[in-house]
Amino acid sequence: MTAKQARDSTLPEVIDRAASADPARYGFRFLDRHENATWLPHAEFRDRVAATAGALWDEGVRSGDRVALILPTCPEFIEIFFAAQWIGAIPVALYPPVRLGRLDEYHERTAAMLRAVGACVLYTDARIGRILGETIVRYRPRLGVRQAAGLRSGVARQPVVVSPDTTAMVQFSSGTTVDPKPVALTHAQMLANGRCITDAIFALLPPSQGHFPGGVSWLPLYHDMGLIGCLMPALCGPGPLTLISPELFVARPAIWLRALSKYRGTTSPAPNFAYALCVDRVRDEELEGCDLSCWRMALNGAEPMSAATLRAFENRFEKFGFRRDALMPVYGLSEATLAVTFTRPGTRWKSRRFDADSLARGIARRRVGAAADAGGNSQRRRSDRSGDNKSGEWVSSGVPLPGFEVQIRDEHGNALAERRVGSIFVKGPSVMQGYYGRSDSPVRDGWLDTGDLGFIDEGELYVTGRAKDVLVLRGQNQAPHELERAVDAVPGVRVGCVAAVSDIDADGERLLLFVEVRDGDAVATGLPDGPAAGLAEACRDAVRGACGVTVDEIVLLEPGTLPRTSSGKIRRGETLRLWKRGELAPPGAVNAWTMGGAMLRSQAGYARSALGNLRKRLHRGGEAA
Repeated sequence: MTAKQARDSTLPEVIDRAASADPARYGFRFLDRHENATWLPHAEFRDRVAATAGALWDEGVRSGDRVALILPTCPEFIEIFFAAQWIGAIPVALYPPVRLGRLDEYHERTAAMLRAVGACVLYTDARIGRILGETIVRYRPRLGVRQAAGLRSGVARQPVVVSPDTTAMVQFSSGTTVDPKPVALTHAQMLANGRCITDAIFALLPPSQGHFPGGVSWLPLYHDMGLIGCLMPALCGPGPLTLISPELFVARPAIWLRALSKYRGTTSPAPNFAYALCVDRVRDEELEGCDLSCWRMALNGAEPMSAATLRAFENRFEKFGFRRDALMPVYGLSEATLAVTFTRPGTRWKSRRFDADSLARGIARRRVGAAADAGGNSQRRRSDRSGDNKSGEWVSSGVPLPGFEVQIRDEHGNALAERRVGSIFVKGPSVMQGYYGRSDSPVRDGWLDTGDLGFIDEGELYVTGRAKDVLVLRGQNQAPHELERAVDAVPGVRVGCVAAVSDIDADGERLLLFVEVRDGDAVATGLPDGPAAGLAEACRDAVRGACGVTVDEIVLLEPGTLPRTSSGKIRRGETLRLWKRGELAPPGAVNAWTMGGAMLRSQAGYARSALGNLRKRLHRGGEAA
C-alpha cells in the first residue's frame, strides 16, 4: 500500500485517486453478448459519479438516505452506487427478478428488504421496471421508482465530507437459513477488506512499472463477491476490471475464459458451481487460441468446495495454459464485508481426508492410510480398502488474511484446539458492528459468530457447513452437502440441485432428500415401476455408498422447484417447511402470455401505488385546511 493509499479513508477519496491513473489502462470494461467492449476509464468514471450525484441530489436524495438499486451489470449500477456515497447517502444493492417463474416470492422478499432499510427511492431500468409494480404495492419508497438512465447528465457536485466510520452501504446476507439481514458497513470496513484483497494480489503479482494486475468478473454486482471482491480492488489498486453479465456467463460460460485470455486477466473469483459448469459445458473449439496462463488467482468461494471439481477444472484446462497453482479456495461472508481467509498465494490448494464417524462426533481425525499432498491430489495407500467410503475429503479454505483472527468455539463459547469441530468465530478490521436498524447482532467484543461450523488443521480453516443446516442423524452430526454431493453423480439428477434435511415426526428421526431431476416427466408420471422409482433407488444407493447413511425418503422434484437465495444457494430449511405445508411446487411456466400478465399486474400495481400516494397528499391537504 502506498502512503497516499493509506490516507484514503473514504470511497470518494479512493475514486478521486483512481481518476489520476492512466485512462488507457485503468478503468472498467463492459462486455455485451457479442463480446464487444465498452471502456470506461477511471477518470471518466469519477466525472460520471460526480454528475450522477448532482442528479440524485436534485431528485431529493440527501445524506443518510437509503438508495436502493435493482439493476443488471451496467455502467449505471456503479455510477449510482458510488454517487449515493458521494453525497453521503447509503446505497443498497438488491437482486433483479432472475427466477421469473417465482415472481410472487420475489415481490414479497424484495419489498421486505426495502422495508428493512427504509429505502427512500428505488433506481432501476426500463426492462426490470416493467415487472416491479407489485413490489411497490408492498413498499412505496418516499421518492418512488426512478429510471437509472440519464442521471449522469446532472450537474457535478463535490463529495460530502464524511467520517470513515460513516455507514457506506448496506448489503443483505445470503439468507440461506433465515431471511436476508441488512449488513451495515462503513467506509473504513469496505476499504479495509478491499485493501486486504489488493494486498494479496500484490503479494503474488507485484506491480511492475506501475501496472496493476487486471480482473475479470461475471459475478453479479449486488453480491458481495462481485461488489467487494472485484470492484474494490479495481479502485484501490487502481486497476482494470472486465465485467460480464451473470446471465451471459450461465448461457455461455466460455465467454469468461475467453475474456481472461483476451484481456490478460490475472484475478477472477467464482463459486464452485462455476468451475463445474465450465468443465461440463465449455468445448475445446470455443477456446481456440486462448491462453489462460495469465490467470494467477482463480479464487473459489461462496459455497461448499469440491476437491473433485477443482481437479477436474485443472485437468480440463491445463492444455490451455491454466496453472495448477492458480486455484485458490477462500472463505468469507457479508458480515465481515467479504474475505476472511485465503489460500496462500502461489501455493497449491490443499485437501485432506477425515474420518466421517469422527467428524460426526466433533473430531477431525485424519483418515488412516489416506493422505493429501499440497496440491490436493488425494493418494490412497494400498492398505486403504477401496470399498470403504467412510472418509470424506475436505478442501482447506486457507489461512486468515493479515489483521484477521479465526477461532473455533464450543457451544459455551470456549476456544477449541486444532481438529475439533465447532462454531467459526472471526475478528478483523472489516467485521460489521451490527445489522442496519436492528438490535440483534452476532458480534460480541469484536468477534463475529459466523453461523458456520468448521475446524483448524495446521493453521488452515476447513468449513464443514452451516450450524442450522447440520443434520442430526441417530445422535450424530452429518454435513448435508456431503450427502447432496454424493447424488450429483447419479444420471438424471440436476447437479447442485439437491437438498438434504432431517425431520422429526411421530415415527422418530428421518432423513429426507429432495432431488431435482433433469426430466420433469419422470416426476409427473410417478408410477411405482417407472423411471422415477429407479432414480430414487439410485440416489439412495449413492448416499449409502458414499456416506454410509440410509435415506428414509427421497422426494423427486421438477427442475427449478428448490427455493434459493439471491446468490443461488439452496434454502434447505425453507424446502422442508414448504414441503410439509404441501406448497413445494415447481415455478410457473414462463412464456409470452405469463410475462404479459406479469407486466399488466405490474402496471396495475404502479397505478394503485400512485392512487395511494394521491390519497395521502389529499388527506394531508385536508388536515392542513
